[in-house]
Amino acid sequence: MERRMPNSILAPVASALAVLAGLVLVMASFSFGPLSAHMALHIALMNVAAPLLAALLAPGGDVRPGRLWLLAALQIIALWAVHAPPVQRYLMASASLNVLAQVGLFLAAFCFWRALLRLAPNRRWHAIPVLALSGKLFCLLGVLLTFAPRLLFAMPSHADASHDLPAGLADQQLAGLLMITACPLSYLIAGVIMAAQIIRPAGALHPKPRDVR
Repeated sequence: MERRMPNSILAPVASALAVLAGLVLVMASFSFGPLSAHMALHIALMNVAAPLLAALLAPGGDVRPGRLWLLAALQIIALWAVHAPPVQRYLMASASLNVLAQVGLFLAAFCFWRALLRLAPNRRWHAIPVLALSGKLFCLLGVLLTFAPRLLFAMPSHADASHDLPAGLADQQLAGLLMITACPLSYLIAGVIMAAQIIRPAGALHPKPRDVR
């Protein structure tokens, strides 16, 4: 049962994340600038590509809950660190640094999702609070970007031109909206599927009596 769990959830996860990827691409098509494009890319990597690849490579193993919580914390710290204003300015000014940051976020997300899918059946309930906390902290970053009254990042395209500030703020707000819309959905989808995996075996322990007449 444990080894078959990732394969049993791969189809619904793939379908749901395909819808999520489509939503991100549609919203990104209205991008105002570099920050929203950057956000769409890392959402696609962390919340679509990473869990799908993890689901393909997850069978077997027995990850301890402490490791899952550690990887969740590392993923959240990496995301917030990359979006700290001083760091983000450097990343947007250097294509190579931006690529390295995206790769780092993808690897952090992949390790998190793989550990989550490799939890033993009797420890799988740990996935629910981990997913809920991760989703809320990701969403909080999106809220800050969306509702900030001023630019938090001085992007190269509008760093020195005052007439570009409205476009830059709109770009920042769209980036936050992408995060609010897409990131929590991936954790919600995974949480619902994991909860179903927890509940289903419990119901299977008490099969209905067969009619012997």
